[in-house]
Amino acid sequence: MKGYRKILIAVNGSKEVLVNGLKLAQDEKCWVTVVKVVPHNEGDLNLTGVKNIGDVLDSGGQKMVSEIKDIAETEGALIKTRLEEGEVHKKIIEVAEEERCDIIIMGARRRRKWISRLFGDNVVEKVINQAPCPVFVVNS
Repeated sequence: MKGYRKILIAVNGSKEVLVNGLKLAQDEKCWVTVVKVVPHNEGDLNLTGVKNIGDVLDSGGQKMVSEIKDIAETEGALIKTRLEEGEVHKKIIEVAEEERCDIIIMGARRRRKWISRLFGDNVVEKVINQAPCPVFVVNS
């Protein structure tokens, strides 16, 4: 794959997606933005026994960003990280447009039940159909 200058890696909790994306970026000598999207907080929170309210409110997003930075450092990559809140597919597309990315790399879970494929909310399909650039999907 040649000609990519800006890569967006959308992480879903799988470290495999990030590592594969960073390897591609190093091969291509690209700028890398990594995005983690957390859903909106809906409803009441049960705060019994909670020590850090910030972790609860960002769904562990800051911890994930820290882990992303550690992996990038281990791989010897310089990255820009973004923690976004909202509908996952919309935020991935929005970040790709804002950052003017040439390709989006994201993960897809291997096993899905037929009922969830039929009625489910498939983020990967929505990103592929609406993205302003090609989407490279890694099995995670």
